Amino acid sequence: MKILVLATDYPNKTNNATLYYIHARNLYYKENGVEVTVLNFLAKENYIFDDINVITKETYENKYKNDKFDLLVAHAPNLRNHYKFLKLYEKKFPKIVFFFHGHEVLMTRKVYPKPYPFMEQKLKLRKYIQNFYDRYKLKTWRKYYSKLAYKSYFVFVSKWMYDEFMKWTEIDKDTIAGRYSITYNCIGSNYEKESYDNSIEKEYDFITIRSVIDGSKYCVDLICELAENNPKSSFLLVGKGEFFNHYRKPDNLFWINNYLFHDQIIEMLNKAKCALMPTRADAQGLMTCEMATFGIPVITSDIPVCHEIFEGFENVAFIKNGNSNVDLEKIVNSLYLNKPYKKNEKYFNDNTSREELKMFKELIN
Repeated sequence: MKILVLATDYPNKTNNATLYYIHARNLYYKENGVEVTVLNFLAKENYIFDDINVITKETYENKYKNDKFDLLVAHAPNLRNHYKFLKLYEKKFPKIVFFFHGHEVLMTRKVYPKPYPFMEQKLKLRKYIQNFYDRYKLKTWRKYYSKLAYKSYFVFVSKWMYDEFMKWTEIDKDTIAGRYSITYNCIGSNYEKESYDNSIEKEYDFITIRSVIDGSKYCVDLICELAENNPKSSFLLVGKGEFFNHYRKPDNLFWINNYLFHDQIIEMLNKAKCALMPTRADAQGLMTCEMATFGIPVITSDIPVCHEIFEGFENVAFIKNGNSNVDLEKIVNSLYLNKPYKKNEKYFNDNTSREELKMFKELIN
């Protein structure tokens, strides 16, 4: 099987974490005999990453457009890149699979929480542009997905994502009936192979890891309130941003203003008693899934998508986003009573990417 994967960006030697969930499944495909080529729309030059061939759009147009691929796979399709590409070349592909990961099919200003005031000022003009763009985006995709449905398949990373897709695109259910599945993103293989080491002396009671901290959906304001209300506990926050240029940092909260690579994340998780990962909105919350699978106790938000995603995880507890007056130590102690945990395999490749590969084979046969 030979597939072309479309991605807005892709991991590279400089940043190996960018959209890693696409790379993780591509590695699994390759290990199982699939010839994978990735078209990275942001790439300026071709490169190879973990034996995966990554090309530019120009390279496709100059060298690959006459090649025969069995399948085109489009992740988080947007108008600027994927739509333009599809309008030019979709007839060259007998089957197309669309993966939906989040904002690409949402009215983002209505689904995502209100930005922090300091971000609201920055996004004031963008708010109106975003609303106009989202309406145009949804109208365009509704027509195009309906047109291509006869040779397409639609994959949603959670039931929440499917429900939001149907709500905002307003596509008739019959259009994609029998042509979609809910298949969760797989976790990185290191989280499958390695497990949380409870025997290591812990430097922190709670750890929160995000790539950026300025988005209100990541609840850094709530984490600060929880730290204030749990003064005997120590908190570590990792992630880049300017949040603390505008808000006071609690004395018991330590902040690393940086990104972490996957191996660094595991090292940091082993230094903490519990992962604190609240969220106000998410399609899946892959990093939290990786933490929970790794085996560290996790506290996340009491919202429907989190209950869907972490069903069956004994090491996950839920707190309400509107209540920061919570005794976190009591929750952690209750989670530790269940130790050791049996490793939950819900997000292993064999339960996620294998299903995708099975679907690919059924589509092309």
